[in-house]
Amino acid sequence: MTIEKTSEGTELTLALTGRLDTTTAPQLETEMKRSIAGMESLILDFAGLEYLSSAGLRVLLAAQKVMNKQGKMVIRHVNETISEVFEITGFSDILTIE
Repeated sequence: MTIEKTSEGTELTLALTGRLDTTTAPQLETEMKRSIAGMESLILDFAGLEYLSSAGLRVLLAAQKVMNKQGKMVIRHVNETISEVFEITGFSDILTIE
């Protein structure tokens, strides 16, 4: 998985490409911990994300909890497969998906 990071003021965008799974979830978790302090808006661009596992869901949930205290988190460009994962797990009720 690759993470492309763009920040503008208090808005951080992370564009993910590849697979967010047990192997790559720690990479995203480390990047988020390093980058989201002081951010009011976190945008996750899933246009290039092909797969999402439960390990990835755990990282997203942790990020959502942090962003609930300091601003908002939005997930964009979700493909059908990942959208189905969000629906089945109930994450579609917790996360803001555009």
